[in-house]
Amino acid sequence: METQIIQPNNGMFLKPVKTTTIIGNKQENSNVTTKYKRKAFIEANTSSVSLSHLKKDCIIPVFSKDNEKTLAHQEYIEVAQECAYSMFPNQQIELPEVRVSHQIKGRVPSAIHKSAKELLDNEKTIYYERMAFLMRIPSITANINGNDIALAIGGVRAYNQENLYSKKTYEKFKFFIGFQNLVCCNLCVSTDGYSGDLKADNYHSLKSKITQILQQYKAEQHIQNMRLLGSHYLSEHEFAQLIGRARLYNYLPKRDKVAIPELHLNDGQISTVARDYYQDDSFCKSENGDINLWKLYNLFTQANKSSYIDTFLDRSNNAYNFSNSLLKALNGSNNYHWFLS
Repeated sequence: METQIIQPNNGMFLKPVKTTTIIGNKQENSNVTTKYKRKAFIEANTSSVSLSHLKKDCIIPVFSKDNEKTLAHQEYIEVAQECAYSMFPNQQIELPEVRVSHQIKGRVPSAIHKSAKELLDNEKTIYYERMAFLMRIPSITANINGNDIALAIGGVRAYNQENLYSKKTYEKFKFFIGFQNLVCCNLCVSTDGYSGDLKADNYHSLKSKITQILQQYKAEQHIQNMRLLGSHYLSEHEFAQLIGRARLYNYLPKRDKVAIPELHLNDGQISTVARDYYQDDSFCKSENGDINLWKLYNLFTQANKSSYIDTFLDRSNNAYNFSNSLLKALNGSNNYHWFLS
């Protein structure tokens, strides 16, 4: 018995059907993820921490003018967990993978006169300016171009995007539901499953907005679109043209950028794409130099792992949109052809 994702008015859930569909069921796929070595979904300057570390060892920043607390990193993760359990009650949901960066250190007032090396552990305070988390749902999988992918949800919180010197107001979050490529742990984020500007001022409004994103996400459409990428190819000449144009893109006048697809990867990441076109074990070019857009998309998302946390999901979403713009260019759309011309 296979399963498919359907989306009634009250949300998205799994329903057994007799016909073969693009989504696999729990019984067949509960062990799919164990075949692969787990890699970090983002690298850059991040480190791995546990949810319990955030709860027990980290202070919670406040808005300085009224001393109202922010929604803590662990609260955001727990809200997302609660929404996931509600939306996917019969599915296997893994514990969150949490990555943090930009540790902010402090000390308790009683240790004001001590040097740093004299501080005791209970006199130190820390919190992390930026946090990203990911929860995989390995019981919902599909296969694209020979790569197993699993449903995943996650988000980003970055205090550097808040004005903590003011009074409490709406706080900013980034949230997504999409897929993770199990071969490389790259994220596949589409526009309808992503909000880069989710604003909430309390636990309940945050939960409501996350639930809305989960309900609106069209998983089957996302998979079908990604499968289309695997059936379209760039020649070696077109790839070289793309890399050259990508390096020029950031120097274009604003008026010229309006008419062409956005590309958010920086020069260093474009260099990584060029290198991996030749060297990547899973997504390199074929012997004749061709590369399909699915592989190219994964070169983009692989390069994006070097992004800082606060730009990571925006670039993940842009990599998907940009790959689809290349597909449109190959299908004859003049509006999307600048990068290949």
